[in-house]
Amino acid sequence: MNKKGLLLVVSGPSGVGKGTVCNEYVKNHPECSLSVSATTRKPREGEKDGINYFFLSEEEFRKKIDNGGFLEHAVFCGNYYGTPKDTVMQMIDDGKDVILEIEVQGAMQVRAHYPEGVFIFVLPPSIEVLEERLRGRNTETDDVIKERLQRAKAEFKFIEKYNYVLVNDTVENATKTLGDIINAEKCSMSRNYKELKSEYID
Repeated sequence: MNKKGLLLVVSGPSGVGKGTVCNEYVKNHPECSLSVSATTRKPREGEKDGINYFFLSEEEFRKKIDNGGFLEHAVFCGNYYGTPKDTVMQMIDDGKDVILEIEVQGAMQVRAHYPEGVFIFVLPPSIEVLEERLRGRNTETDDVIKERLQRAKAEFKFIEKYNYVLVNDTVENATKTLGDIINAEKCSMSRNYKELKSEYID
């Protein structure tokens, strides 16, 4: 069987709980890791280079862009953020599964560079539930919540670009479904035919 790891690209609207599901899965599956992004912003108190982020100067970051060193990158609030290509590919070649939790625009960049990735879109059970979850955080104004809901509806239009949809009704169910998707991909004929052919057919 194919010993390479999987690149799992997980997207979904703000408030859907994708980070919680990914963290829960990784906590119980040491063969899987969350991708560490690079950024040009300064480290916050307690953050460590290579663990929370790879902290780069703007010059270093721009050089990596020019050399094709990112699977995706973007500018947010005046700082660069990106997913280092070499680090992720090395982990995958070593047999490690890597989860990249990222917004739709970044996911489409990754898809262009690495179409063999597994693209998963996390959905709420309904728009009403998503609104309840956003309001339940008690961290945002009504205007911000409305803006996030409008953005969610725009993101839903990209669903067809993903391989799987995962409904986060409960963290337990969604985490199990994520595991089911990963297991199915590892057993897929498209990922294993070359190895199977040399072992059983040639």
